[in-house]
Amino acid sequence: MRLTDLHHSSAKCPVYGVAGRLAGTPGSLGAIVSKHGPRRSLCILSATELAVMSTPIDLTALKERQKVAWASGDYAVIGTTLQIVGESLAEACDLRCDEQVLDVAAGNGNATLAAARRGCVVTSTDYVAALLERGQDRARAEHLEVIFQVADAEALPFPDESYDAVLSTFGVMFAPDQVTAAAELGRVCRRGGRIGMANWTPEGFVGQMFKILGQHLPPPAVAQPPSNWGSDAWLHKHFDDRDFVVRVTRSHFNFRYRSAAHFIDIFRHWYGPVHKAFAVLSAEAGQALEEDLTELLNRSNRAGEASLVVPSEYLEVVITKR
Repeated sequence: MRLTDLHHSSAKCPVYGVAGRLAGTPGSLGAIVSKHGPRRSLCILSATELAVMSTPIDLTALKERQKVAWASGDYAVIGTTLQIVGESLAEACDLRCDEQVLDVAAGNGNATLAAARRGCVVTSTDYVAALLERGQDRARAEHLEVIFQVADAEALPFPDESYDAVLSTFGVMFAPDQVTAAAELGRVCRRGGRIGMANWTPEGFVGQMFKILGQHLPPPAVAQPPSNWGSDAWLHKHFDDRDFVVRVTRSHFNFRYRSAAHFIDIFRHWYGPVHKAFAVLSAEAGQALEEDLTELLNRSNRAGEASLVVPSEYLEVVITKR
């Protein structure tokens, strides 16, 4: 078997060789030898990981499906309630006036606005133009000067080491090719700069909500869980300690609605992935999804019967590039 152009850790690295066996059993191991500049490193992978890498995958088709999903509904109705996360991330990254800041998979612009409010020179990007338009409306309302540009998180159209800070709040974690997206964040960040992210954890409410969605509407086999980005181990694996210093803080965002029914009504109309799920499911299947979401919401609610307050864990991540 020959593997080429494998992405390892935070940087793109051609694979020079593959050894080992693909027996299809959990205990089978293989090895890849990769080169980082003048360094070579040996990475031991399980048979499962090697099998995944050797399987042709159509991430382009998956990305197009995602674009349709995120463009449906109106994410800004929900996204703007998350503004506090962008403000917190901007402080965690200690953004300075006049720094060059890139917001990747910016959505409606929470991190964009937080950085611009702190006097940064901000470029806001997303691969869904409709989402950028909402961010542009918000920036215009506050008389903030921001550059808005359609761009793919997996192929950022910017030179190496061109930004002092690279941000993403609940955005880049949804990129289909996670390894490439992580490498792109590291590539465009200058040495000494910061990569700041807010990523939902697998164990938190949103991670569990996506798990339920996947049970009712299984994702394509090639899809990787977005909540991978909410794992400390995953972050350290893809932002190698030789090149980055990773600092992770567990935090929570509180979803505040009248009731479980109110939450589901808002999300099924405005939040792209939930909107699309209900749109394609039959009435009976949609009812089953609603029941499972209701159970999760009520179980997670800390406000009692009078209201709905659901904490959702996320990782606030600040990565400094060495």
